[in-house]
Amino acid sequence: MRVQNHSSTPDPRQLRRAIFTGAVGSALEYYDFAIYGLASALVFGHIFFPSLGVTGALLASFATYGAGFLARPFGGLFFGSLGDRKGRKLVLLITIGLMGVATTLIGLLPAGPLGAVLLVALRLLQGFGAGAEQSGAATLMAELAPPKRRGWYAALPFIGVFSGLALATITFRVMQLLLSEQQILSWGWRIPFLLSVVLIAVAIWVRLRLKESPVFKTLETQQQVIKTPMRAVMRDARRPLAATILMRMAETGSSTLYATVSIAFLTGYAATQAQQSAAFAQIGTNAVLLASVASVITTPLFGALSDRVGRLRVYRAGALFCMLWAFPAWMMIASGNPWLITLAIVGGFAIGANSMLGAQCAHFTELFGNRYRYSGVALSREVGALLSGGLAPLLGIWLTGLADGAPWVLAAYTIVLGGITLAGSWLSVETRGRDLTLIQDAVGRSPHHRAPGAILIREKNHEG
Repeated sequence: MRVQNHSSTPDPRQLRRAIFTGAVGSALEYYDFAIYGLASALVFGHIFFPSLGVTGALLASFATYGAGFLARPFGGLFFGSLGDRKGRKLVLLITIGLMGVATTLIGLLPAGPLGAVLLVALRLLQGFGAGAEQSGAATLMAELAPPKRRGWYAALPFIGVFSGLALATITFRVMQLLLSEQQILSWGWRIPFLLSVVLIAVAIWVRLRLKESPVFKTLETQQQVIKTPMRAVMRDARRPLAATILMRMAETGSSTLYATVSIAFLTGYAATQAQQSAAFAQIGTNAVLLASVASVITTPLFGALSDRVGRLRVYRAGALFCMLWAFPAWMMIASGNPWLITLAIVGGFAIGANSMLGAQCAHFTELFGNRYRYSGVALSREVGALLSGGLAPLLGIWLTGLADGAPWVLAAYTIVLGGITLAGSWLSVETRGRDLTLIQDAVGRSPHHRAPGAILIREKNHEG
């Protein structure tokens, strides 16, 4: 069964506006999330947990980082359901507002135990707001895009994600150049968080100009919006939900390992002398910055490749690359050579993790039926993020500490994540070109059930 779409030809002006607002909003939203990850690797241990030692402080810092991931599934549950009932635009406005308030307040926290408690609370609020942000941007773009190029267009909002990560990295890099380590630890670390109040105001202004998804508007017009979309996901979409959660493991887990844990590894373990820590931190942040810039290019290109060869082929190839790259990459990071460190992080992040992300943006939206698509995408992305990105720093640092800084532990962990993702991909089906007005999921609840949603559209009827 499908919802009748009265305007199947994409509106070029709305498409361009959605690309711009999605990318800018995601950039500013993810700037908030990324500066927290960098601060966890570089400064929070000294400010809030100075008595725990090097490994203990890093574990405590990344535990607060993981708290944000703990809140994200709840944000996905709440805002995903709200997005399926009230529309995509409203949710995208609320989530970025929550992120901005939480991040700005982090910049005002006192040092010490009280600040640590408040840090966890604000991190939970930050994660709750982020729980449906990227899912909403990808869902909206997929519903607006022409079917033949849906992979390309659905990945474009994630240009903003990596632009935000690059902006956060640049901010910390500038501080490292202009301020001493003592100045950064004393007051300089607050600057990136306080600056977010201006950035979020701009993002809200931009998103107010965004129009609602025509797919949702058609559902609303035909009175087919359901009151409990999240319950419907849990009842009717268990197989696509399981597939997408497992497919998130290597993508989110490896990107977190390369973007944040690599810096902590360099400063905490690869540095053999205390005075080398700052130099290794700069090498790491430079490498992450370059990887972020490269990802602005690679992510939509992999999305476009999935339009040509299929979502699952690109996804599985990315997971295999992550597994094959793991041992060489972490050995290069441990070498201390700036060029090898950069090559390792760029390869693992911009190619390995983000080849999967490029295919994922369209694939996840195509897997779920129209009436609970936002809920399904948000829940799967955020539960997957909790199990991978939330645990990756904690497990990575803890295991590395047990192994006395041996890099092979992180390599083995990366390989395990890749294997889980490959297993999850076999629960999914190819969805390239699927009609997003269909109410059924692309894959049924058993191997013998082929839902009508698995039927591919005839694209000539939808592109004119």
